[in-house]
Formats: sequence, C-alpha cells, structure tokens
Amino acid sequence: MIRLTGVSRTFDGRAGTVEALRGIDLDVAEGEFVAVVGRSGCGKSTLLRLVAGLLPVTGGTVTVAGSPVTKPRRDIAMQFQRPALLPWRSVLDNVLLPVEVYGWKKAAHRARALDLLAMAGLEGFEKRLPHELSGGMQQRVALCRSLIGRPAVMLMDEPFSALDALTREDLSVELQRVHMDTGATIVFVTHSIDEAVLLADRVVVLSPRPGRIKRIVEITVPRPRTLGRTDHLEEVARCSAELHELLMERDTPVAARA
Repeated sequence: MIRLTGVSRTFDGRAGTVEALRGIDLDVAEGEFVAVVGRSGCGKSTLLRLVAGLLPVTGGTVTVAGSPVTKPRRDIAMQFQRPALLPWRSVLDNVLLPVEVYGWKKAAHRARALDLLAMAGLEGFEKRLPHELSGGMQQRVALCRSLIGRPAVMLMDEPFSALDALTREDLSVELQRVHMDTGATIVFVTHSIDEAVLLADRVVVLSPRPGRIKRIVEITVPRPRTLGRTDHLEEVARCSAELHELLMERDTPVAARA
C-alpha cells in the first residue's frame, strides 16, 4: 500500500542545510498498523508529511497504492497532535468539513458522520462547539473527521500526546478498535513505547538525525490487545525492552531488518 524507496529530505535555512531523513526504504502492507518511534528531531513528522504529500522528497520516491505521491490526496487522511477543529463549527459540521472541501454530497455523508460520532462515544454531542468538549473528546471528533471519507491510509502524528494518561489510554484502545473495524492502513508516530506495542503490527525505530531506519520490530501479540492484560506478558515485555534499548543507544547503525 505504502512504499518508500531511498527517501531523503533536506531543509535549507540560514544556518545551512539540515538533513532530516536519509535513505528510507519501507513497505507498509494494506491494512497494516505501523508505529514510528525515535528521539525528538529524528524526522518522524517529516516522514509522515512526505507520505501525505505535504512536503516533496529531496531524493527517492513515495508511492501509495502504486501511484506516486506528489500532493495531498483524498485517499490519505492525516491527523495532527492538535485536533485543529474550527471553533465556530459544531461537532457534526467539523466532521463534515472534508465533505465540503472535496465537494462531496453532504446529505449522503451525514448519516456516516452520525454513525462515526456514535462509534466514538459522542452521540448527543453533535451540536456542541469544540470549546464545550474535553481534549479527549476533541480528538475523537478529529478522528471521525479523518474517517469520514473512508481513507485507505491514515497518518497520525502523535495525536494523543497532549492528553492526560488515562484519556490517552482510552483513545489508544479506541483507535485499535477503529483499525480492526475499518481495515485502514495506519502509520502512527509516537514517543510512547507502550502505545507502540499496544497498537502496532510493526514498530519502525528511526536513528537520530539524519533519520534512518535503525530496526523494525515486529509485535506478535494477538489482537485485540488491552492495557494491563495478564496473558502474553513475556512477549510484551520483550518487545518493550528491545524498543527501549534501541532508543537509548547513542550510536546510529544504518542496517535495518524487517
């Protein structure tokens, strides 16, 4: 579904050229959930923006469903750290915003928007304004907005990082359920090892800048996964320990394994 081949990205500034990513080779299968972790500044968010078509690559190619990504596409949705809801629009109208932007028939998508809000536990909040919602509820609205167009690919840039621990855990479990229900391909950037192990099929570990794939760790714990589960503790501990060790390493080996 997603293929990155020799992808590099540099930025030019007053202090000179900064190499954010170098030589990224990565395939993400249809319906797969891939988490991306790494130290701050390693290029995780840049990687998502390249896949989303929000930034051009400096070198290499990015394709989704076999087509080169050169600009934002309707089959790719992106969710950011902040929900970015329009404060003057109701919850329902925020969810329907992509429908208006792309010129789709609003009446045909209204029922889906209501179903998504009910799935996210927001039934009865359709007419509320964003300031009337908690941070976790706002992120649920943003998630519904991302899903309204049935995207084949969802890119998520630390969407739960600004939330309290309990809300973050609740939404992580909710996102797993959404992924299992929709079958969307998801690439999810996070700083949390626990979050990555809970959600992902594979975890891509990036080296410090310039970001390169240090290792790809496969998470073999069966779904559905729950926080605090008592089975598969050994496998969860093994994956968590491996990821922690990789992130703590100061060197930047270039070899990557699948």
